[in-house]
Amino acid sequence: MATKAKFQAIKGTRDLLPPETELWNRVETTACEVFRTFGFGEIRPPIFEPTELFRRAVGGETDIVSKEMYTIEDKPGGPPDPSDSLSLRPEATASVCRAYIEHNMQQWPAPVKLYYRGPMFRRERPQKGRYRQFYQIGAEVLGGSDRPGIDAEVIEMVMTFFERLELPGVELEINSIGHSAANCRRGYVEKLRAALLEVQDRLGADSQRRILTNPLRVLDSKLDDEQAIIATLPKIGDGLCDECKAHYAELKRQLDLRGVAFRENWRLVRGLDYYMRTTFEITARGLGSQNAVCGGGRYDGLVELLGGPPTKGIGFAIGEDRLILSLLEAKKETAREESPAAGRSDVYVAWMGKGSEPAAIRAARKLREAGLRVELPAAEQKFGKALGQADKLGARFALILGEDELESGRWTLKNLQDGTQEKVSEGAVVEFLRDRVAGNRWSRETRDR
Repeated sequence: MATKAKFQAIKGTRDLLPPETELWNRVETTACEVFRTFGFGEIRPPIFEPTELFRRAVGGETDIVSKEMYTIEDKPGGPPDPSDSLSLRPEATASVCRAYIEHNMQQWPAPVKLYYRGPMFRRERPQKGRYRQFYQIGAEVLGGSDRPGIDAEVIEMVMTFFERLELPGVELEINSIGHSAANCRRGYVEKLRAALLEVQDRLGADSQRRILTNPLRVLDSKLDDEQAIIATLPKIGDGLCDECKAHYAELKRQLDLRGVAFRENWRLVRGLDYYMRTTFEITARGLGSQNAVCGGGRYDGLVELLGGPPTKGIGFAIGEDRLILSLLEAKKETAREESPAAGRSDVYVAWMGKGSEPAAIRAARKLREAGLRVELPAAEQKFGKALGQADKLGARFALILGEDELESGRWTLKNLQDGTQEKVSEGAVVEFLRDRVAGNRWSRETRDR
């Protein structure tokens, strides 16, 4: 008899399970709360878009578009038509800009502040913190001016988010790559290409290819044997025009005013033509050499490139998978993590005897209405088995309902963390448990932060 196939998650994907999903929810809820205080609203664009959108926005010659996108033809069997080619989104900025144009958001009060969260897809080699289906949290500011104060506030917002999570070892790096349409950027690229051509025989294949296609990307090389060569290359800061120098100086002043610590990194670039001036990256501990959890920059030409009106823009994307990994590595969520069900229940209703079932159902309903997580067994259990099950489920309290409790009107509450018991009247049970569970959560979250 043939054995049945054992299905597993596709390579580069994985299931997110409790209790880790509690941390994912906390991270995303914190992002929504922080971003809202800065005036951002949520946008939820589709998971797939026309392939041409990403080809135009990200660049047809990039590895993302040429090698890593998941692309399908929406009209199989017919003559090829570029409009029928669809791709799972490898990033979200292009989608947000497309939505900005499609919905005439330039008519909204400027600037338009949007944030997003959700899965992205790239066919790349899976490794620690990097998956083929991965998750991002990001934000974009579209319209308005390009004043450095806007850049600084965007950076302040994401640093506030990381501070709220108490992400360990956070460091911010900034740079200015000049104006894409001005001589400072164009002249620097020409100077950089000439310098790279002189040392191209000592560079790897990818860097050699980028000398012609996009020399700025060579600065972002992570190959150890190229670092000494890159250190000798011309620095973009030495060739900035007066306007870009003033913009960069004001950005640093604005960050100082906000108390945001930073380090300058002249190699920090965004290699596409529409990126300009401000670029930044945020790193954290626990991720090895590939320790970036967030990257962003100003892209004043992107909306226009996609067919929209001239629009100022700046944004960032957070690698949520890597952020979660860093938090887990720092043991920020250690509470009873040995059990897959840890933290699943606040209260386990242990009822004994058929006569107590209506009271158990009534209690569970009231406790859930109060926002507590309640586990109500479908059948009565013996006392010892009920407490054992409550412990396995990670419940904090057991509400014990038997004949004695029903007759006296005073219900038994057992604290499963320290073993103490108290008698509480039925009318006071909800308030009693809500106060203690909320206090426990507050103290635990304060400790975790």
